[in-house]
Amino acid sequence: MTVNVPAAPTTTELLGRPVGSHPPATRKPGPRPERGSSPREGQRVRALTRRQIEDHLQELGDLYAETSGGGPWAWNQARSAFLRRLATDARRPGFELLIAETTVLTGCAHGFPVRGDGPWWEGFDGYLPGRLLRLAASGRLFVISGIHVPSRVRRQNQDRAWNLARRLQKRLLTDHGAAVSVTLVKRSDHRTVEALRSWGWRYMEGDTPRTAPLGPFRVLVLDT
Repeated sequence: MTVNVPAAPTTTELLGRPVGSHPPATRKPGPRPERGSSPREGQRVRALTRRQIEDHLQELGDLYAETSGGGPWAWNQARSAFLRRLATDARRPGFELLIAETTVLTGCAHGFPVRGDGPWWEGFDGYLPGRLLRLAASGRLFVISGIHVPSRVRRQNQDRAWNLARRLQKRLLTDHGAAVSVTLVKRSDHRTVEALRSWGWRYMEGDTPRTAPLGPFRVLVLDT
């Protein structure tokens, strides 16, 4: 699943299946085994330097292409657009990109801290209340511009602290001492909104699907 800011976000996912088996019928019921994207599967999360991002562009582009859906004709277009956005964001002060890996790249998330001025908020015009603008002025607002994880992370154990998406987004906020993170989601992208909300994101106070400001996007907020 992927969100992108400020361009229209899309949902991207890797195909995956739950693992494990049901206990034999003769056994007494017990706690169900934890499944899905658990740290026990060996997924390590680490930040890449800007030089390392450059060295891993091929892999990052492949990850995005593989999870963006559509046929091969769409992969190259989506991959190129993603790499252009990534190159733009990587030049922002404080930009951070986290990867999750086992023996291969399994997911990534990226974003940047913001201030009360500058071009970062293009696309957020008219969406952010004064409270969030004040947080930006104090340096405690963070924009998460992309989360790219396997589909099982969206389907399974969304409320667990070890869910990969939760681990990635929490690490980004913790690394930068942010109080709140924001992201833009295309209004029609209900699947992305559903996934984000299952990972703890919420609409802004007083914002509901019926009362959200008019426009192509809506803002979701994540508290630390």
